[in-house]
Amino acid sequence: MKNFRNILITTILAVITAGFTYIVRIYDVAYIGPNETKVGFSKLNSWFRDLVGTNMKLYDVAKYAGYAVLLIVGIYGLIGLIQLIKRKSLFKIDREIIALGILYALDIIVYMAFEHFIINYRPILIDGKLEASYPSSHTILAFTVCISSMVVCSKYIKNKKLTNLAYFVTMLLLTLVALGRTLSGAHWLTDIIGGVLISITLLMIFYSILKYSKPKKKKRK
Repeated sequence: MKNFRNILITTILAVITAGFTYIVRIYDVAYIGPNETKVGFSKLNSWFRDLVGTNMKLYDVAKYAGYAVLLIVGIYGLIGLIQLIKRKSLFKIDREIIALGILYALDIIVYMAFEHFIINYRPILIDGKLEASYPSSHTILAFTVCISSMVVCSKYIKNKKLTNLAYFVTMLLLTLVALGRTLSGAHWLTDIIGGVLISITLLMIFYSILKYSKPKKKKRK
């Protein structure tokens, strides 16, 4: 019953996310981007762009915080590699590491998909070039990696103080990336919203995998 509920919630989230993405593509579209590129929700997005302006320092803060988030991915990847070498079987790797690997793979798939199926371009040119803007890939990376790490890190960090420190650092990185991308002016507001919706959907998939793969308790005779 719990697995069915998780699947249902994940499906609903996926539908909402897909629906929002489609609406961004078709609703209130206007040529408000650089080089007269089209953007959906043009009134909302132009209002937000004018409100926050452009701040490349915040853009750089989010970029470097994103590198630190990738370090978290590397740490769990290394844990998985060590387990694979020691246990000599992919099926003997911790279910948490497997679930993280699937989540990271989905992050990459989403990124590549939206690099080819472009919804809109950034509000600003980066090095004089147009770049795909929807969804905010940094937002997806930060939310999925940081929140999933907080779910599983206590399994690998036994010291409570170190665990709390890991929580703090992870939340700090998430905040820096999310706020940096939102307030730097490098994304439309709908890019951030879409990134959050996609992140929640992917995290629900991650959570469902963990719950589904959890060993069942043996009944006492």
